[in-house]
Amino acid sequence: MRSRVGAGVLALLLGSGAVAGCSSAPEPAATSAAPSSAAASAVASSTGSATGSAPAAPGAAPSVAVRATVTEELAAPWGLVVLPDGDLLVSERDDGRIVRVAAKDGARTEAGTVPGVVSGGEGGLLGLALSPGYATDHLVYAYFSTAADNRVVRLTYDPARPAKQQLGTPEVLLTGIPHGPRHNGGRIAFGPDGLLYVGTGDSSDTALAQDEGSLGGKILRLAPDGTPAPGNPFPGSPVYSYGHRNVQGLTWDPQGRLWASEFGQDTWDELNLIKAGGNYGWPVVEGTGNRPGFIDPVAQWHTADASPSGIAYADGAVWIAALRGTRLWRVPLDGDRAAGAPEAFLDDAYGRLRTVVADRDGTLLLVTNNTDGRGDSRSGDDRILRLTVS
Repeated sequence: MRSRVGAGVLALLLGSGAVAGCSSAPEPAATSAAPSSAAASAVASSTGSATGSAPAAPGAAPSVAVRATVTEELAAPWGLVVLPDGDLLVSERDDGRIVRVAAKDGARTEAGTVPGVVSGGEGGLLGLALSPGYATDHLVYAYFSTAADNRVVRLTYDPARPAKQQLGTPEVLLTGIPHGPRHNGGRIAFGPDGLLYVGTGDSSDTALAQDEGSLGGKILRLAPDGTPAPGNPFPGSPVYSYGHRNVQGLTWDPQGRLWASEFGQDTWDELNLIKAGGNYGWPVVEGTGNRPGFIDPVAQWHTADASPSGIAYADGAVWIAALRGTRLWRVPLDGDRAAGAPEAFLDDAYGRLRTVVADRDGTLLLVTNNTDGRGDSRSGDDRILRLTVS
């Protein structure tokens, strides 16, 4: 197995500024032209040979503008995918529904309810992914909780059928992912290699993360039919990396590198660069440990400032939706390392943030998460926002 240890640490107390308000139509909205106040430090760890973080590139300060509110009144939304015509599919965790959202006017249509979903705690209907061959096979992949486990299924989606009847019978691809009231993972995404990556949690049984025979506390890599992907680091196993506490976000940069966000316990949340067969330390190490055999995070946050969920790559950076931290984080990248300290935007402007997805036009789609029982629900929650970033 390969390992990588961060060579240095840079801590930065972030400056102030904020965004408030949004538009319900595609027109200019409030803008954050500078990082917002974080009230605590965020840390970027170098992954190259130099000590500390590379300096940020010169030029204008990064900015975030809320261009439009795409839709409102969603119930505990979790996963989001963009259909070929620009419309969206959104999973609602607690009721097991998949909802289609029209890109032009935000109109919502209930595609249907996924059978077998059992919600409770952090479990329910979680991540969604479109088949790489969606244009011809019309398959949607889903990660959800049952009473006994978490699992991955795929099902057809036919929007020509009546509302609430558009989903086919789920085909079960992978079962036995450990389930508990907390730490169920749930993010799924197809990589540039055409394989399905699955983020799981330790289900609050910390020993599972270091157990290479368990599916808990892992990133899994599957063929589209659910079998272990060819070339996985542990022959015959779907395990791609291990030593994770609760993987919540997956994205790839233009060079095909996989990045993942992870909940910490008491001290450090993490952004990790994922290597095949890599051990990310949990529960032996939380955050940067500088210990042989364990891979250190590229960036880390105090848990009150992040609880990082979905992530997306855009404009030279990884963008991270924060739940407890109620802000959008930006980590600028220089290859496989952070190019500067993390920067925060939209600080408490929209409450808890669950998912962020890069759309084809370069904008970001940001999903709030204030109706899941942990947030303070506001009028219109939960909503999907469209952001312009630079």
